[in-house]
Amino acid sequence: MDIKNVVVAGGGVLGSQIAFQAAYCGFNVTIWLRSEASVKRCEPKIDNLHKVYLETIEEMASLKEPNPAIWASGISDFETFNKEECIKKTEEAYKNLKLSTDLKEALKDCDLLVESMAEFADQKIEFYKKVAPYLNKNALILSNSSTLLPSQFAKYTGNPSHFLALHFANHIWKNNVTEVMGHDKTSKESFDKAFEFAKAIRMFPLPVLKEKNGYLLNSLLVPFLLSGLDLFVNGVSDPASIDKAWTTGTGAPQGPFRIFDIVGLQTAYNIVTQYQKVPGIISPLLKKMMMPYNFKGMEKLLKKYLDEGKTGVASGEGFYKYK
Repeated sequence: MDIKNVVVAGGGVLGSQIAFQAAYCGFNVTIWLRSEASVKRCEPKIDNLHKVYLETIEEMASLKEPNPAIWASGISDFETFNKEECIKKTEEAYKNLKLSTDLKEALKDCDLLVESMAEFADQKIEFYKKVAPYLNKNALILSNSSTLLPSQFAKYTGNPSHFLALHFANHIWKNNVTEVMGHDKTSKESFDKAFEFAKAIRMFPLPVLKEKNGYLLNSLLVPFLLSGLDLFVNGVSDPASIDKAWTTGTGAPQGPFRIFDIVGLQTAYNIVTQYQKVPGIISPLLKKMMMPYNFKGMEKLLKKYLDEGKTGVASGEGFYKYK
């Protein structure tokens, strides 16, 4: 594969994970960040991923047989697992991963750019306009957007045929699936190269053959999360009870509010605001059964939490406390 130098734009929850995983798999990785303040916010995430990978490797080494609750196939296959080798790859990723605020310098030798910024269309458009002059003509451009479509941004990238979406799930070292979705001008070569890159960083790529807001995972997940939030906003019950109803009733490991805290309340807020605007996300049947959601109430509630600094696990408090 002719991809060596990877740039991830954005050091949030998923941006930092994508960067660390790519570095773990041997790519030269730079995270581009808007400001020194963004660098300071990103550094603890990288420190934590370093710790999580090492702890996960130790847990994996203790197993005599595969355990899906613990095993992280983004780190290694069970059959070929070598503790010392995995630790070495983790330490090299941690040591070699670069953080930069110099966009031109970061993109100088970029073979693959992953945009992993907040879910605001205008900010993404501004970003693509800014990077287009600096990218070489052969660079693959990927968006990790969770709700927005590649066709919304293709013309701003300067190279639409090399642009598509590669969407990751959270905790990618363990939940190692990616959704690959192009638009009508994405070349087959670029689509195939995105598949190849996903496999090279130990992901399982899943084709999305038609543009769809929410892709595969979020088309299933977001209505579930919105339903839980709607119950709370409308005073039906509290987060802990809603989560308990789901986890006890279905055997699922987490309810909607634990998931919100993990992905971050800023992401939740962005999704709530976007899902009000984008047609076709909520199916007519779901709309008839469960709508209208109290989007205004959700937006107001999430903004209150964010204004109080309760952004989720990363800040130590969201719907639950973690300190």
